[in-house]
Amino acid sequence: MHPLKKNRPLRRIVLSGAATVCGTVLLLSLKPHTSTAVAVAVPPAASAGSGSSGSGSSGSSGSSGTRTVTGETVQTRWGPVQVRITLEDGRLTEVTAVTYPQENPRDQEINSYAVPQLRREALAAQSADIDTVSGATYTSDGYRRSLQSALDSAKS
Repeated sequence: MHPLKKNRPLRRIVLSGAATVCGTVLLLSLKPHTSTAVAVAVPPAASAGSGSSGSGSSGSSGSSGTRTVTGETVQTRWGPVQVRITLEDGRLTEVTAVTYPQENPRDQEINSYAVPQLRREALAAQSADIDTVSGATYTSDGYRRSLQSALDSAKS
């Protein structure tokens, strides 16, 4: 038997093994996208543009008393982001992320440090002019846009 004919089956085995390993690594490194059905499943109380929630003092206009306003739901690449703010006498006193991506462990890991950092920055800045958190670009953008819509709703 010719010596090269013996090596060909071994080459095929090595190449198919290497291709299988590469394919498996690529499949495991993919991040699943949030489906549209999950992104739309926002609780009714947190629907987009819900405005103020009537906790302001009676008979007062925009700048006095306490008001709670929920911003619009912003769809990001990894899921929806929505923010609720509390204003006391026209000053931003609380910012809460109502909805943010947390469908998988990676989203939970990223947003466990990003959301508190975004909250601190918003309270310090008293506006939506906040920096993007490194590693959480999409969440930061959605947070900033929802925060701005809540602040705009509170002014009107």
